[in-house]
Amino acid sequence: MKTMRIGLLAVLALGSLGSQRLQAEVSYFREIRPIIQRNCQGCHQPAMKYGGLDLTRYESFSAGGNKGPAYKVDAPKESLVLAYLKGERQPRMPLGSPPLADDQIELFRSWIASGAKDDTPPEARESSALDKPPVYHQAPVITALAYSPDGSQLAVSGYREVLLHRADGSALVARLVGLSDRIQSLEFSNDGKTLVAAGGTPARFGEIQLWDVASHKLKHSVTLTDETLFGASLSPDGSRVAVGCADNTVRVVDTAAGKEALKISNHENWVLGTVFGVNGKRLVSVGRDQAAKLTDATSGAFIENINALRGELAAVARHPTRDLILIGGAERIPYLYMMDRPASMKIADDSTLVRKFEMQDGAIFALAFSPDGSRIAVAGASDEVPIYQTETGERVATCKGHRGTYAVVFSPDGAHLSTGGFDGRVRTYEVTSCKSERDFVPVPLEPQLASAR
Repeated sequence: MKTMRIGLLAVLALGSLGSQRLQAEVSYFREIRPIIQRNCQGCHQPAMKYGGLDLTRYESFSAGGNKGPAYKVDAPKESLVLAYLKGERQPRMPLGSPPLADDQIELFRSWIASGAKDDTPPEARESSALDKPPVYHQAPVITALAYSPDGSQLAVSGYREVLLHRADGSALVARLVGLSDRIQSLEFSNDGKTLVAAGGTPARFGEIQLWDVASHKLKHSVTLTDETLFGASLSPDGSRVAVGCADNTVRVVDTAAGKEALKISNHENWVLGTVFGVNGKRLVSVGRDQAAKLTDATSGAFIENINALRGELAAVARHPTRDLILIGGAERIPYLYMMDRPASMKIADDSTLVRKFEMQDGAIFALAFSPDGSRIAVAGASDEVPIYQTETGERVATCKGHRGTYAVVFSPDGAHLSTGGFDGRVRTYEVTSCKSERDFVPVPLEPQLASAR
């Protein structure tokens, strides 16, 4: 009996050790990789590769950088990555950001101690290489477009890249490959020297990319939150970029430093659009909580809602020279508001409303002013993109062709309107008549598929 009891205790002890061993098995793909994506890849990716270190793939992480291998299997105490994360080597990583939490550092230690195994699924491994542009078998949905200020180039969102085309669609100029699977916003600085791309990888991270237009080099990659970013806007002087976030915040980033400068927590749901006022001192943001919120862009202090709440808002645009705000969303009606409320007007009503435009045939996803502010374009779930006179609300043209339009932009001279959407094609129209001028797929397709189209 005593022998049986000892045997049972031995079995239980072995089971306990086995359980501890299983608990110590940390997944690279599910646990280590997300931490790296959120905190480290902004500086350590093929487009930047600080210290010669690329952390976008297991193989390049394992190889290490200029200082040698990033870790030594089964030997956490001898691994560089842990020394830098713990501050035993300087500068402490992540550089310029708060240190990782102790439990996150412990994940790295446990992963290395248990063999630093790669459990990345084959399909994820194939799609994670960022040292070359993606290969397309079909055109991806277009979610963002932007003209360069001189009108020579058109930036188009792709999968994990921004594609720079000649504005007439005649040639692909450059492919700017970055971390984010999705690019949700594109905007050139007023001097044309910087291109801002905002997006992210769903359920992983949000990212702002700041590209040098002349060299096609990535200047900064700023990762924020655990979800894709939306509705990026540059301040008039180009010193700051604001983005909407799925954690109900607006983040403002210093473009020169590539660092978060302000976190604004005035919304009660996802923020999907932002725009600075004419002088850059105030910011309007819109989102799923139905509010167009006016905020002090320096302090983040809430000023007021400029609209009466109706439906979820997905888009916002500002008049080029005046503090007039155009908003739209699920209600399918574009509204034009004054940013400033005269003292005699009541708060939380529609007394700042300038104009209500006609109801669209579907939800609104994007809005744009012409460069002189005389016209607006409305894009969304409808199969048409109408153009209206700003001052009268009269529809003056109707552009057709898309089955759902997610991006719309006027050319800098105001003579053309470009759209992109569900079918992955860029369409450019003559503004006065909405006559089609160009229609092309902005991504290179596999030869046999391209010829089939």
